Amino acid sequence: MPVKTLIMGAAGRDFHNFNTFFRGNKDYEVVAFTATQIPDIEGRLYPPELAGPLYPKGIPIRAEEELVDLIKQHGVEQVVFAYSDVPHEYIMHKASIVNAAGADFRLMGTRYTQVKSIKPVVSVCAVRTGSGKSQTTRRVSLILREMGYKVAAIRHPMPYGNLVRQEVQRFADYDDLDEHETTIEEREEYEPHIDNGVIVYAGVDYEKILRQAEKEVDIVLWDGGNNDFPFYVSDLQIVVADPHRPGHESSYHPGETNVRLADVFVINKVDTADPENVIKVRESLRKLNPTAIMIEGASPLFVDDPDAIRGKRVLVVEDGPTLTHGEMAYGAGYVAARRFGAKEIVDPRPFAVKSIAATYAKYPKTGPILPAMGYGDAQMKDLEETINKSDVDMVVVGTPIDLTRVIKIRKPYQRVRYELQEIGKPTLQDILMKKFGKK
Repeated sequence: MPVKTLIMGAAGRDFHNFNTFFRGNKDYEVVAFTATQIPDIEGRLYPPELAGPLYPKGIPIRAEEELVDLIKQHGVEQVVFAYSDVPHEYIMHKASIVNAAGADFRLMGTRYTQVKSIKPVVSVCAVRTGSGKSQTTRRVSLILREMGYKVAAIRHPMPYGNLVRQEVQRFADYDDLDEHETTIEEREEYEPHIDNGVIVYAGVDYEKILRQAEKEVDIVLWDGGNNDFPFYVSDLQIVVADPHRPGHESSYHPGETNVRLADVFVINKVDTADPENVIKVRESLRKLNPTAIMIEGASPLFVDDPDAIRGKRVLVVEDGPTLTHGEMAYGAGYVAARRFGAKEIVDPRPFAVKSIAATYAKYPKTGPILPAMGYGDAQMKDLEETINKSDVDMVVVGTPIDLTRVIKIRKPYQRVRYELQEIGKPTLQDILMKKFGKK
């Protein structure tokens, strides 16, 4: 009899693990996925078109709160944990719940879940979400293109809409973003690449995505999500660490896996972090992985008109996942507001409506900063209403995109931009040149 299996996920790693190992595997029967972290993704179906012939009715996606009931209802023998950016202690609490309900608890590693490419793969992953993967990935893509290589970024999945339509997605311009009805969270990852002339792939079936990308590039660039490890076998794995959160490199899953897999570390944000914490992170990384190359980097901030911020009461809007399950109290927008002389950073919580208010309730550690939540049209409208209701002079937007493409901000605003800047030697260019040479 096939082993009855349940996969705990968040519409990303869970689907990938299913596609690469369980789909078409008669030794297992996946009875359900559970979902968390992302608003309103439960209650759907992993469709039969993607699940394969063993699942003609598809596979239900249920809320993680139903985990124990589902184990008992279906006689589940094995539960696979398949999402990221959680403390090690959190994992073992989930394992204890699963074991007490009678099932085995499993974490899948690289052997059965990573796909091998016919092209070289450079991956950029992180210790935690919000560490600076995106600007590191953009820096790597720029260097590789200057070396003469054609590059595409394949982004860790964020399929929150029609999964069949999202099986393989290719984004070359803003029209593609509109056609696929991308969320704010997706745009934050895709737009900066498109602005730099780099094609982005994403979706649900990452082997199909890879095979399509291989047809038009020399080097595949894996752009990781959260602190997950790559879906592809990497020829060079770059891992970004954040000295604003020392100790997290050894206490969060699967960030520690990335640390142990890394060929290169980028300790980012050293320009804004406590020097003592930079030293702590460097020593911790060296202990966990003594052979990896170490680079330090800064994330200098750029604002179109810094004087417009001076003396103003401002609302700061930051990347949503960084503030929520990333547990950062602030980001680039907050740093810029302080640096450029804001009179006051106004707490947005009294003005929060509907799903934005619910976000604050779910993540009470989020401070007086507004997370740019936008997992669908309704949440984007709530974000828009919250911003426009806020009693402020100025909005400082620290997200990687121009929010006014998707919502109307009826107040003066300034965007904050930031790019990776390596400090000292070696640089990423030195490492990539040594690895691949010019084309």
